[in-house]
Amino acid sequence: MSNQQSLISKKQLEQEIIKCGRDPYYFIYNYVKISHPTKGTIPFKLFQFQKETLEKFDNYRLNIVLKARQLGITTLIAAYCVWMMLFYKDKNILVLSTKLNKAKVLVKKAKEIYKNLPKIIKFSSLNVDNRQSFELNNGSQIAASSTTTDAGRAESLSLLVIDEAAVIENMDEIWTAIYPTLSTGGKCIAASTPFGVGNWFHKTYIDAESKTNDFNFTRLMWDVHPERDYEWFEKETRNMDHRQIAQELLCDFLSSGETVFSSDNIKRIEENIKEPMYKTGFDRNFWIWEEYKPGNVYTLNADVSRGDGQDYSTFQLIKTNTMEVVGEYQGKITPDLFGTLLFNVGQQYGNCMIVVENNTIGFAVLEKLKNDNYPNIFYSAKTTHEYIDPYEAEQMSSAVAGFTTSVKTRPLIIAKLEEYVRNNIIKIYSSRLLNEMTTFIWNNGKPECMKGYNDDLIMSLAIGIWVASTSLVIDKREVEYKKSFLNSMKRISMTIDTTLPDMLQSPKPGNYNLKKRHDEFMAQNKEFLWIYKG
Repeated sequence: MSNQQSLISKKQLEQEIIKCGRDPYYFIYNYVKISHPTKGTIPFKLFQFQKETLEKFDNYRLNIVLKARQLGITTLIAAYCVWMMLFYKDKNILVLSTKLNKAKVLVKKAKEIYKNLPKIIKFSSLNVDNRQSFELNNGSQIAASSTTTDAGRAESLSLLVIDEAAVIENMDEIWTAIYPTLSTGGKCIAASTPFGVGNWFHKTYIDAESKTNDFNFTRLMWDVHPERDYEWFEKETRNMDHRQIAQELLCDFLSSGETVFSSDNIKRIEENIKEPMYKTGFDRNFWIWEEYKPGNVYTLNADVSRGDGQDYSTFQLIKTNTMEVVGEYQGKITPDLFGTLLFNVGQQYGNCMIVVENNTIGFAVLEKLKNDNYPNIFYSAKTTHEYIDPYEAEQMSSAVAGFTTSVKTRPLIIAKLEEYVRNNIIKIYSSRLLNEMTTFIWNNGKPECMKGYNDDLIMSLAIGIWVASTSLVIDKREVEYKKSFLNSMKRISMTIDTTLPDMLQSPKPGNYNLKKRHDEFMAQNKEFLWIYKG
């Protein structure tokens, strides 16, 4: 090759490198090869949705991608990382995932992409190469890290990749710790399938949609892939349950999580949410949907907190005739003021029964109600937790004021609430309660709120449902039994009173049949005649 040809080739190569450096799509389309599970090593020819997603990576500093499975987004991110490392000096890329091994997978993809590049474009060589990271001789590097709050804290990052962000535990804390490392202009790409609501990924994505944060959002459903149709979808979902389909393919936050209340039930409740008629009380946190109506039966069910922490004191006012939540309170209030509030609301609603969870602080509220002589406090047996009449409770050593939420009773009352919600028996209008229900999940088999959220409204409602469906039903049944017994006694006494005395009277002359019956009665009962005559 002549010197002139060599010079031209060098210039062409320089121009090609400049084109690749300016446009990651041009670089990937022309030079990147990937490993296909059945086709082997093939050129990475991007689909339109992948090209548009790549453009967002390049144009926006913060990106969050809600995606279905098997769309090649992880591979696309790996290729973008290689482009950044190759064409820019001293770039520092950190990859986080659910576990360190998961993060290593993306780093491995990036390394394979780099090694498969043609020599003419691979102008920076490997300087450090290990399972967890690799570094080029231009100072750019990529590393996988465990998901701890110290991840990347001491480093200034050029790009942070968060893979499967919805499943990473404590991601709120990790983000708080790691975000300052991006303060010098570093980028972030957070990508994941959904995994319920309330986690960092869900909140960040929703805020991005509403433009209340700086993230640019991308949503990629299963059908963005041009090689997928409904026949493919039916085949893929044949052996998947509802939650798996929502998580893996439909990008549905609500249906994807292991929530205690199903997404269908939550959506149905959401349709019935309405603003209260009044927001009252000293803090305007007592919401009222219906004023007191004589003839209805109400219960006031309370869950008590100290009033100075993360939890709230709450109550649910249930109209048991129709099983509607017609009033609700949620606030940070001292126990003595909460007791006064319960007294006033109970009095306002016909001195309805007040059920208070009798934890340590709950006893203080109960004592306040008793000292103020509230006439209708819920009492239960210590061992069975069954309802005891307040007058009887005063004479019983086994009676305790309030409802005891324990390891034994908690799963029972939650199960009863879920049953009532599932069967559409309870009517709920509160947006505050709905929000708690969306973040109330199964955690290692136990129903509880997600970290950083509350379940106080749920617990007060669960107590109310349990009392209304068991204790009060049993009490009502016993009252009906007593009424039936008294009625039957009255009917018997009336029969005796109207029959025997008539037979004692001598019939008028001429009434042969009646005289015959009278004579027969007198003959048969002559030894008892002294009772009637005396």
